[in-house]
Amino acid sequence: MLAESLTVTRVIRAQTLLTETDVTVIGAAIPGALIDPVEAVGLEARVTLYPGRPIHRNDLGPPALVDRNQIVTLVYNLGGLEITTEGRALDRGGLGDVVGVMNLSSRKTVTGQLAEDGFVYVGPNP
Repeated sequence: MLAESLTVTRVIRAQTLLTETDVTVIGAAIPGALIDPVEAVGLEARVTLYPGRPIHRNDLGPPALVDRNQIVTLVYNLGGLEITTEGRALDRGGLGDVVGVMNLSSRKTVTGQLAEDGFVYVGPNP
């Protein structure tokens, strides 16, 4: 049995979600390349992908929940204390990504982890 790698069927621009028709398996063993379409379908291209070139894990990520310059809610939790405020996203990110955010009240830049609800959690346990 030949080793296999995953590639795309057409040019896929960055920030595009991959579907089943976008990926195909080629008969080549390419170190670090994905091998199963299930690993790619539903994820977002972080870079432009070209047919015939292998897809690597770092080329894909979760679909973006927040775009750059979008207003987001910052949440700080510590014990029973919860503080929320608005911020402006400095990065584009998906679920679990660490993004930079400018606190609109203080104009300070903080980093936090993006949650499923679109909130950015900052502090000791984001």
